[in-house]
Amino acid sequence: MPIKQIWGMYWSAAGTTETIVRTAAREIGERLGAPVQYYDFTEPAARERAPAFEKDDLVVFGTPTYAGRVPNLLLPYVKTVRGGGALAVPLVTFGNRDFDDALIELRDLLEEDGFRPFAAGAFACQHAFSETLAAGRPDEDDLAALRRFSAQAAEKARAGMDGLVAVAGTPKPYRGYYQPRDRAGNPIDIRKVKPKTSDACDNCGLCAALCPMGSIDPDDVREIRGICIKCCACVKKCPQNAKYFDDPGYLYHKSELEAAYARRAENAVFL
Repeated sequence: MPIKQIWGMYWSAAGTTETIVRTAAREIGERLGAPVQYYDFTEPAARERAPAFEKDDLVVFGTPTYAGRVPNLLLPYVKTVRGGGALAVPLVTFGNRDFDDALIELRDLLEEDGFRPFAAGAFACQHAFSETLAAGRPDEDDLAALRRFSAQAAEKARAGMDGLVAVAGTPKPYRGYYQPRDRAGNPIDIRKVKPKTSDACDNCGLCAALCPMGSIDPDDVREIRGICIKCCACVKKCPQNAKYFDDPGYLYHKSELEAAYARRAENAVFL
């Protein structure tokens, strides 16, 4: 069956998952001669609805990896998306450590939603916490590899090779979430850690608009009224550099990641 529509669907607080999904969807669209549309479900309001997919669609679906898995706060929304028999290319990004079971989990979620995941990939990107860990990724080499993978996926779709793609990872029920630990081996729990705001803040409200959880009060951006998932969009995109983390456990975990995973992590593709 010819593919009539390519979709790029993604959650991307930092913008790197968006780059990966848009690059892949655009390449597949060009190869198959099909138009491309995008659906960004990063903002809370966007998760109140979803596109309606059909069997002659192909959807490139991307999320970041959080603690080795699909971000758990996205699971309720992802489970509501209906595939309608569309082909799917699950893609995850990861911050230079590992994608662990995120890709196999996303593949399984999409299959359960009625998609047909036939190709998949995991791509290293700059870590949300850090300015140095995988800085600048995805870079030109990553994007070239992504375009090659996307061209192969397009040819596979054209040939009707749409069986469930085998990917790396532990099959369901998957491994537990990655647990940071201190030097003594004790767990570090940063789930309730929230960013602070310095006096440099001019209350412009950009951080509140950017927060994918809608947790920053737009009337007083120093007030974090909801959960923080440590995407660091507010920290990295503040024009005044006024948002920051000072929690010792968070800072220790960040420094350990930067020290332990300074090597260039490899991307992984599955066809």
